[in-house]
Amino acid sequence: MSDMTAGATAVAGAAAGERTAARAYLRLLAAVRAVLGDRHELPYAGPLLALPLAEADAALGAAGIAGNERDFLSLVARQAASDDPRGPAPGGATGG
Repeated sequence: MSDMTAGATAVAGAAAGERTAARAYLRLLAAVRAVLGDRHELPYAGPLLALPLAEADAALGAAGIAGNERDFLSLVARQAASDDPRGPAPGGATGG
């Protein structure tokens, strides 16, 4: 494998890891909204959120972006916009 191909593969892998982390974070946000939006689930918030929190934490660490909130949240916003079936909001902002 040439240096150029190896470099491109490494970049693609890093980008995939970042997308995985962003998706895990978005799943965590959805879980938090669901649990906190149902007063009957509030007493079980810790156990219900433990798995999505661990998944997001592991994905952040694997992508090497833990502790870099500004870049990560920018990535999350782009991922949320690309996952939104309505498409990006006018002006590049994400809908919510």
